[in-house]
Amino acid sequence: MNKVILIGRLTRDPEVRYSQGETSMAIARYTLAVDRRGRREGEQSADFISCKAFGKAGEWAEKWLRKGIKIAITGRIQTGSYTNNEGQKVYTTDVIIEEQEFAESKAASEGNIQSQGQSQGRQQPSQAGDGFMSIPDGVDDDELPFN
Repeated sequence: MNKVILIGRLTRDPEVRYSQGETSMAIARYTLAVDRRGRREGEQSADFISCKAFGKAGEWAEKWLRKGIKIAITGRIQTGSYTNNEGQKVYTTDVIIEEQEFAESKAASEGNIQSQGQSQGRQQPSQAGDGFMSIPDGVDDDELPFN
């Protein structure tokens, strides 16, 4: 069985490209920083895991994910290899996303995200007093990442 479950924060905004051909498909790539348990003094405290999301999952990542957001993903590990420009064989390991969802409330992540969003000129959606985010005007229910 090949099943991966991870919770971590995006190290940067997803990089999204669209495949060529008759029916283009979104391909989102991002790196997830996943904290290590039981770390020792002076050791690396996180693993940085390369992730790929295809199709609708890639479109969702492009629309909703930003640097610093904490998400939970499930997927599978896929390995591969290629020969680089210098003729050396390079081995790759990625998590192919099957499911991805937010792992923390907007209020909990607001300080982390807002400081980055403000510095990049992004406007943050307003939040209602009940802990829920207000849906911006012009957004259809079909576009939301939840039912």
